[in-house]
This record gives sequence, C-alpha cells and structure tokens, in this order.
Amino acid sequence: MTKSKYISRKQELPLKDDATGIFLQVIISIAVFIFAITLSGVLSINSMLYNWNQSILGSLTVQIMPINDTNKEKALAETLAYQDKAVEFLKSVDGIIKVTPLNDDQLRELIRPWLGDGVNIESLPMPRIIDVKLSSQADIDFTKLSQDLSNASPQASLDNHKLWLSKLIKFADGLKLIATTVLILVIFITSGAIFYTTRMSLGLHYNIIEILHTMGAKDTYVAQQYAKRMAFLGFIGGLFGLLFGIPTIFFIASLAAQIEGGIISEATLSISDWIIILALPLFAMSISMFTAYYTVKKTLQKML
Repeated sequence: MTKSKYISRKQELPLKDDATGIFLQVIISIAVFIFAITLSGVLSINSMLYNWNQSILGSLTVQIMPINDTNKEKALAETLAYQDKAVEFLKSVDGIIKVTPLNDDQLRELIRPWLGDGVNIESLPMPRIIDVKLSSQADIDFTKLSQDLSNASPQASLDNHKLWLSKLIKFADGLKLIATTVLILVIFITSGAIFYTTRMSLGLHYNIIEILHTMGAKDTYVAQQYAKRMAFLGFIGGLFGLLFGIPTIFFIASLAAQIEGGIISEATLSISDWIIILALPLFAMSISMFTAYYTVKKTLQKML
C-alpha cells in the first residue's frame, strides 16, 4: 500500500474524541490573548520611538529668559529684543532649516494645562520660546552652538532634548525587552503544552498506532494526522484568543488616549501592525502543526 493511499484515507486515529483537545484549545486561547496584548505593546513602543525620533531629535528649543523690571512694557521689549538677536543668530547657523519664535497664543496654549484659560501673558514674566528645526544631515556641535548662542543673546539658553530623551528611550527599550521576553515565554509554554499533550495522546492511542504500523503505516502518516488535528485546534484556539484580545487592546488604547498631550499619545498601531496581530491564529496554527508533527516523529522513533 503506497503512502498516497494512506494520506487519502480517513483518519483511523480517534483524535477528535481526545479530551486533551479542549485543554489544548484553552491553553492556546490564553496564549494568543496574552501574545496579542503584549505584541500590540511592543509594536506601539516601536511606533512611539519612531515618532520621537522624527519629531524631537530633528528639533531644538531655545528659551529666552524674561527681563525682570518693574516697568513691564520695558521688560517685555528687552526680552523680545534678545529673542530677535537669538533668531538672527540661529538663522545663520548651517544645518538649521527653520527658526520659529512662538507667539503669545502658542505660549498661552503651552501653559494652559497648568494655569488654565484666560491667562494674560503680558502680566507674567514668561520666557519666550523659539522652535528650531534641523536638517536630517545636520552635524552640529551643540556645546559650541550653546556658547555662541549665549554670546549672541545672553538671555538665551539651548535645549536639544537629548538628555531627557535618552532616558525615555532607555525606559522604552526596557519595556520592549520585558515584552519580548514575555512573547518568547508564551511561545515556549505553548509549544511545551502541545508537546506534552501530543505525547499523552500517543500513549492513549499506542495500540491503534501499533496496529497501523503492522499494516504498513509509516511514522509520517501518523505524524500528519496529528499535525492536521493540532493545526485545527491551534487555529480555533487562536481565533478565540484574538476575539478577546482585540477588545482589550482597544480598551487599553482608550485609557491611553485620556492622557492629553502625553508621550503615550505617540504610540499608535499602523495597518501593517494590525495585519500582524490579526495573523496570530495562523501563527498559532503553524506552531501547533509543526510541534505536533516533529513530536510524533521523534516519539515514535523511540516507542516503536
């Protein structure tokens, strides 16, 4: 009897009656649920880091400290004069492509979360802020730039965001490392559950497998039956896990959206990210199928 005839026949092994199938589906559902949540976190952190690099690393902030004087109009005029000197100097620096002093409305919007609406900028000793955009090919010595800026406008100070941004990036990288470790653990635990479930099923059906071997069945034929069954269980379990995982992802996103203006708002999931998440049942199916196939092959080599 040829190998093709064995594959085309109905399955002689009563795998659908295994009580271990329900257990495995539950394990895979939980694994895919955890995997989906953790994977969405990793992908969100990646997008957050990318957005930081795009919006922050290519910019500088220059602050003009306000002049203290009892005559507020005179103090404001002197502060604006120092701002004009700083703007003139920055426009002459190679690598700087845009220099934009923030107007009163923009400054008012910046302090609104702390001081509320209706703040009179003129009545406060407010620093003036200059937003500076850098060329992507800019090679700037920030220490020298800070010194030259101070010489051009003594009230000006430079912030290139690198100090605090490096701390945020280290924090985000730490979160990614933890999340990636969780993903690896989930894969190993799921593979282990499939391995031991398959071994248990092989022990339960040992007599039937022995008869099949006597009739001429090869290890590959038995392994294919287990692989097909485990692939089905993995896919169904993955669908259930994803069914609960997607609403949870949206719930977490809604909580993050409540943080107005925070760094978490930079964390988003793109269409390609969602495609990866939605493909998790296929991933679970593949792991289940290949783990079961090679488990059966290796086990039968030792058993028979």
